[in-house]
Amino acid sequence: MAIERKKEKRKAFVEIETEHPGYFGAQDTYYVGNIKGVGRIYQQAFIDTYSRIAFAKVYDRKNAITAADLLNDRVLPFFEEQQVPMMRILTDRGSEYKGKYEHREYELYLTIEGIEHSKTQVRSPQSNGICERLNRTIKEEFYVVAFRKRLYTTLEQLQADLDGWLEYYNNQRPHSGKYCYGKTPMETFMVSKHRAKEKQINELSLATT
Repeated sequence: MAIERKKEKRKAFVEIETEHPGYFGAQDTYYVGNIKGVGRIYQQAFIDTYSRIAFAKVYDRKNAITAADLLNDRVLPFFEEQQVPMMRILTDRGSEYKGKYEHREYELYLTIEGIEHSKTQVRSPQSNGICERLNRTIKEEFYVVAFRKRLYTTLEQLQADLDGWLEYYNNQRPHSGKYCYGKTPMETFMVSKHRAKEKQINELSLATT
């Protein structure tokens, strides 16, 4: 048991290293708040740790289905369109990501898609800090401003405005991420996605020799 715990601890940190877009993503749940007329609002957010390109959706609940829905509806379609495989995703140990066997829709979805699932250490959610920072940015730059300007009555209204902000974040807002060098997340993704394709070719070549 001690050896397994040591392996798990090492994995939680090693997986944070990233080599190219799609190599390593991070996902997290953020409680937006309880809005009159709408109810409780939860956000599922995903960020590619290399390019910093991000996706987010709002829901009225927090469970494995909504966690998988973000990937199925926004994240994987984008990476598939760009012909960049998503290799692994880091989450915390929330029940939506690691529940009882009969409620493991999220883990099942990752298995079907061939994506490795890494988890933060027990009692150390800060090891998913990159997605925590994304949540903070969305809160400070979008939610705080949006709720001052508009009274939302549906999740669809909020999602539409969130999509508009994400368009700005990904395509216009310069990022200070390690591999961005002041470029936007989309610019970083587009100029570096060849790294993922080159790795695929090299691995295929090694497998056939």
